[in-house]
Amino acid sequence: MIIECKNITKAFGNQQVLKGLSFNAKEGEILSIVGASGAGKTTLLQILGTILVPDSGTVLIDSTDVFSLPQKALSAFRNQKIGFVFQFHHLLPEFTAVENVMLPALIGRYEGSSFEKLTDSQIRHCAEEMLAELGLKGKELSRPSQLSGGEQQRVAIARAMVNSPKILFADEPSGNLDSATKQELHDLFFRMRDSHGQTIVIVTHDQALAQRCDRCLTLKDGIFI
Repeated sequence: MIIECKNITKAFGNQQVLKGLSFNAKEGEILSIVGASGAGKTTLLQILGTILVPDSGTVLIDSTDVFSLPQKALSAFRNQKIGFVFQFHHLLPEFTAVENVMLPALIGRYEGSSFEKLTDSQIRHCAEEMLAELGLKGKELSRPSQLSGGEQQRVAIARAMVNSPKILFADEPSGNLDSATKQELHDLFFRMRDSHGQTIVIVTHDQALAQRCDRCLTLKDGIFI
C-alpha cells in the first residue's frame, strides 16, 4: 500500500470531524471520496497530504510514518512525494504558466529532490514538457488572467506533477468548470495515471467522476460507510 492510515481522529473545538478513521490506497489506484458537506472529506485530504496534523492515529505514506518526521524533513517529503490540485487553481497571477509550474521544482532543488542538480533552464524545460503533455504547448508565457478556467486548472495539474510525485491529491478539482471542460479534466487524470503511475485520491461531489474511479468511498459523520 502506498497510503496506510489507522484510527485517524481530528477535532476542531468541540466538533469531532474524524472519528477513528482508517484508510488504505494502492499504488497506481484512482480513488474517490464522496460525502455531504461537513463530512470531513477535506480534513482527511489535508491530513493525508501532511498539511494538517491528526489528533491521534498514524499515517504511512510510501512506508514512511510522516508525522514522526521533523518539520524540515516533512516539508521535503511533501515536496518530493505529494502533489496537490484544488478547486481554485491558486496560480500566482504575476507569474507566467511555465513559471507557476516551475515553482515546486525550484523549491525542491533546495530540499534534496531529484531537481537539486538541475539549472533553472533545465527545470524550465521540464515544466514546458509537462505543459505540452497537458495540451498547453504555446501557452507557456501566458499569465493566468490570459487563460480559460480549464487551462488554468491544467497549469495547476502540471505544477502538481512537475516533481513526479507518487501521490496526487485533488479536492473538487473540476468544481468550477463547465460540463465539457470538466469531462476533459476528468479524462486527463486517468491519462496521467496511465502514463505516470501516480496514485490519485479525489474528493468530489461529481458522481460521474466518483463512479469512474477504481474505488469510491463514502464518508459520513467522520467514518467511511
